[in-house]
Amino acid sequence: MSLHRKGRTALVLALVAVVAMAFRVSWNALRDIAGAVGADDTAAMLYPFVVDGLMALALIATLVLTGDARRFALRVLGAYTIASLVLNYVHGLVPELHGHTVDWGRLADWDPANWALVLLATSLPVGSIYFGSDLVAKVLHHRPDPIPTASTNAKESTDTNVKRSTADLPVSTPAPITPNVTVLPRPVAVGFLKTTLPAKPYPPIDPAPAAPIERRVAAVESTRPRRATGRVPAVAKSTRPKRTPEQLLAEARKATADWPDAKVTGEGIRRAIHTSPANARSLRDTILAERATTAAEVA
Repeated sequence: MSLHRKGRTALVLALVAVVAMAFRVSWNALRDIAGAVGADDTAAMLYPFVVDGLMALALIATLVLTGDARRFALRVLGAYTIASLVLNYVHGLVPELHGHTVDWGRLADWDPANWALVLLATSLPVGSIYFGSDLVAKVLHHRPDPIPTASTNAKESTDTNVKRSTADLPVSTPAPITPNVTVLPRPVAVGFLKTTLPAKPYPPIDPAPAAPIERRVAAVESTRPRRATGRVPAVAKSTRPKRTPEQLLAEARKATADWPDAKVTGEGIRRAIHTSPANARSLRDTILAERATTAAEVA
């Protein structure tokens, strides 16, 4: 355990040393940039702490915060890292910044690039005030999640088992019914009451007259649905007389007189004269045979 702790301590100290040296290198470039955009000597000396210091604050916040607050801290860290990189890059491209011989407010020869660089350099301190205050407020109001202990895990497992067993019951178990038993006192024999009184006869009860068997059978049968038996009434029968084969053939000839041969089918004849499918097919064959004979005679 001690070796592990010593290794972590050495790693942290090495990281602090590297960060301190990197800050010293960046401090020179940011100080010259601040002087070029109008800062005095004191402001130019403090300017690197504004940019690189907020980067360190955002890095610490990412280690403490969680969720959306942590993502916000990472965005701030990335934005200020890119801004510091751009200003260090400009400091390397413009040698006049090293000797403070550059014109005031002139960081690039191209005007749009110069305006963008001046806006970036002058807006970083204002952004540090806003983002730094927000990060500090988020860190102070952050409440870390409680570390689960053995007792907490046992309680959660017990609650889960209770809820699961309760949900598995199809219906609630009724409470047991306690019968209300009343103990009656035993009769006490009295010595002087030895004579028995004659029992009072009760009038005979005549049984209710039973219905005849035929009536009961009829009542039971009346509840059942009756089936249609016997002959069909004359009213329900079709009033159309049954046609002979000659009559059907005559009606079929009349109905198909104007039909071409392709239209003379069993289904068409059945619909035209309202007959059975078998009769319609027989009539079709007869009519087509007659047409074929007539056509042969004409030829």
